[in-house]
Amino acid sequence: MKAQTLADHLAENPIDDEYQPLITYFLDEEVNSVEAISEDTHAWKMFFDGAVNAKCVGIGAFLISPTGQHYPYTAQLQFFCTNNTAEYEACIMGINMAIDQNVEELLIMGDSDLIIRQALGEWETRDVKLIPCKKHVEDLSKRFKSIEFRYIPRCHNELTDTLATLASMLPYPGNAHIDPLEIQIRERHGYCNTIKEAPNTQPWYHDIKKFLKTQEYPEQASGDQKRTIRRRANGSIQSNNARSRCNQNGKRNVQALEMS
Repeated sequence: MKAQTLADHLAENPIDDEYQPLITYFLDEEVNSVEAISEDTHAWKMFFDGAVNAKCVGIGAFLISPTGQHYPYTAQLQFFCTNNTAEYEACIMGINMAIDQNVEELLIMGDSDLIIRQALGEWETRDVKLIPCKKHVEDLSKRFKSIEFRYIPRCHNELTDTLATLASMLPYPGNAHIDPLEIQIRERHGYCNTIKEAPNTQPWYHDIKKFLKTQEYPEQASGDQKRTIRRRANGSIQSNNARSRCNQNGKRNVQALEMS
C-alpha cells in the first residue's frame, strides 16, 4: 500500500465520537495451518534433520516402527557441509537405517522444504553440490515397496533437531568411549528419593562388651573412641570387682550370724 493511499483513507474516515477500534484478536492465532494426515499403520516413519554451526556439523534421524518403537541415530560430519547438504546427509542416513531394518513401506518427514520438494520432483536441483545427493536418495528409494516424502513444520521435528544439534555441539572424544545417552523421567524432587539409613539396633555397650571379650576395637574407631572404650571397659571391670567383694562380704556376714 502506498503512503498516499493510506493518507487518503485516513482523510476520508476521520475519527468521531462513534468510532470504535477494530478487535484484532483471533482465536488460535498462533496456528498457521491445519492439515489432516492419514496414518498408515503398516508404514514406518523416518524423521531427519541437520544442524550446521561454527563448531561442527551434526545430523540426526529417528526411525519409528508401526508399533511405536523409536530408533534414534546421530552422526557428526567431519567434512564441509552447507545447510542443505547436511539435510540430505541426514535423510540418507535415515533411509539407510530403514534399509538395515528391512523396511518395505516408509514415510519420510522433514522440515526442509527444499529437500522434500526436490525428492518429490517438484523442484529442480541446480546446485552441483546437491545433485549427487539427490541422485543417491532416488537410488535408495527404489529399494522400498512404498516410499513417501512429506514436509512438516519445524515445531513437529524438534526431536531430530535436538539430536542434530547435540551432535554438532559435542566435541569429538577421539578414542574415548561414551555410553549411550539415557534420559530418565523423574516426577519427584531429588530429596524425595533419598534412602534413609537403617538405625543402629546395637545397644550402647556393644563395643565395650566386644572389647572385653576379644580386646578388639571397631574397624572405623578413631583414637579418641578407642580411649573411651578402654576407659569404660576398665570402669566396668572395677565395678564388677566391687560387686564381687560386696557379695563375698555379705555371704561371710550371713555365715557369722548363723554360727552365732
